[in-house]
Amino acid sequence: MLSLLDADGPRLLYLHGIAGIGKSTLLSTFAATARSMGVTVVGLDCRSIEPTERGFLHSLSRAIGSRARTAGSVAVRLGSLGDRIVLTLDTYEVFRFLDLWLREVFIPALPENVRVVLCGREPAVTAWLTSPRWEGSFSSLTLEALSDREALELMAGSGVDSTVGRRINRLAHGNPLALKLATATIAERPERDLEMETLPEVIDALARLYLADVTDPLTRRVLQAGSAVRRVTHSLLRAMLPDTAPDDAFERLRVLPFTTSGRDGLIIHDAVREAIAAHMRAMDPNAFRDLKRRAWRQLQAESHDAGIDELWRYTADILYLLENPVIREAFFPTGAPQFSVQSFRPEDLKAVVEILEKHDTEESRLSTLEWLQAHPETFFVVRDLRGVVAGFHCIFDPQRVGSALLREDRMTNAWYKHLQAEPVAGSETVLFLRSLLSAQWGEMPSSVQAASWLEIKRTYMALRPKLRRIYAGLRDDAAAAFAPVMTTLGFRPVGRLNLGEDYNLAVNDFGPQSVDGWLARLVAAEIGIEASTILDREAHEAIVDGRRIPLTRLELSVLEYLQNHANRAVSRASLIEDVWGYSYTGGSNVVDAVIRSLRKKLGERASVIETVSGVGYRVRGAGN
Repeated sequence: MLSLLDADGPRLLYLHGIAGIGKSTLLSTFAATARSMGVTVVGLDCRSIEPTERGFLHSLSRAIGSRARTAGSVAVRLGSLGDRIVLTLDTYEVFRFLDLWLREVFIPALPENVRVVLCGREPAVTAWLTSPRWEGSFSSLTLEALSDREALELMAGSGVDSTVGRRINRLAHGNPLALKLATATIAERPERDLEMETLPEVIDALARLYLADVTDPLTRRVLQAGSAVRRVTHSLLRAMLPDTAPDDAFERLRVLPFTTSGRDGLIIHDAVREAIAAHMRAMDPNAFRDLKRRAWRQLQAESHDAGIDELWRYTADILYLLENPVIREAFFPTGAPQFSVQSFRPEDLKAVVEILEKHDTEESRLSTLEWLQAHPETFFVVRDLRGVVAGFHCIFDPQRVGSALLREDRMTNAWYKHLQAEPVAGSETVLFLRSLLSAQWGEMPSSVQAASWLEIKRTYMALRPKLRRIYAGLRDDAAAAFAPVMTTLGFRPVGRLNLGEDYNLAVNDFGPQSVDGWLARLVAAEIGIEASTILDREAHEAIVDGRRIPLTRLELSVLEYLQNHANRAVSRASLIEDVWGYSYTGGSNVVDAVIRSLRKKLGERASVIETVSGVGYRVRGAGN
């Protein structure tokens, strides 16, 4: 790694290794060594950064003390921090959304005195290896397990003698996380038999043993609660375990050997967290789901006031509560990447035409080629490990392309007419997904399609909170294959169109709260929380059963406050102080007047606001 600091060394190093192997420890040791040599090191943890250009540039600008927001200006500022600068991105596996932009735009713009380290679980996508731009300046390093001697030294520091240590290492295979877990669970009971075949099985079994060996009931409850969420904060512990002292609970987690402290809370190591969560899900699914409900409500309440620094964290936190594998994989992909997505280049034209000729109807193919000629920037190609084009997709904002072509293409014209009939607010954005095809499977589900959808989800993140809808079209066989997923995601049909074959046209309307509101509703449905009334803050409207109900400023604020405190009795004094902004005297009936007005406007849904005798009011959510 220190070769990065040499004048003739690589400009970029990709460090990767399996879970628990010690990547972050090595990275922090490298950073400390580099600083001792006079190098400026800027380190970011990708877990806490929104995986968009906006989120990355904002976080990096803050880290380097800059107000710059463009890639070029941030790169210049970074390069001015010293003679030698190293930028490190840890937990890079969660940054797959941004890999294309970093590879093609940001890192190439960095000055010569800046070096970059990407650190993650998975190897680099092949585009880093095949691109002429990175030839001779890119290096990859795989972190291997500790040797027997190193493993024994590590355990000796915890008081484990060499005889027991050798037995433990036969199980842990030199993986530092497994060694720590084994030291904590079987060092004093070496007679336990845990001969597993694979390292993930070992870590899973050791994590469950650790949980079983926690004799203090409160610590066990805290560890179980912490394993239900992506990150642990005082407020989440207070919500999930209301009968405990959150500071004490937080400390109990902080001192565990597999927990790390971050700027935005405690992180239980992924492998341990997932093992304990799986155990809870199997042994007590109702209790596990209740923890998620409590966490969801707390995250929803906090996210309303989140700034750009925190917004992605709350989005990722809410997403983590979702167990639907299709959606989880779309936002948090696992496994080594088999495909990379890149912007269309002129030399890709032949491959795109061949895919269209094989899988598209003549009318649709000609329209797609017209879009390619007029707006090549809206096309993205999917490459396999050899760099061969395996698929492509075309996606764009209809407000940013020529209106003539929108009308000439019968598919986009149908979407545009629907948009005119059901318009969105002037500040909201819409996407048209004109084409998405793989070379082998066409429109049918495939790993190539998954790669395209991953890039599309990055676009979702980049456009929130303004993105309102996405339109798509599929032929009958593909529509039937995708129907269960599309229905779950919220797509609804908006018509059929014959372009040589019948196409099913569909739209996913994310709602006034954009992508974040859509994801929150998906999670709520899965964990058994009834979708509450949707509030459109800009329009001062409530959306109930598809109806838009105008609200006054006070009505909107009161209903939002009650929703943010769902299933909790809210006193009139709290409403007066937090919504009106002055102390409650006990004689005012202004709250009751607003509640009466709200109930009248909500009509059949008026019962959603309950009166709590002697206290105030409550909005009741399902699944409590």
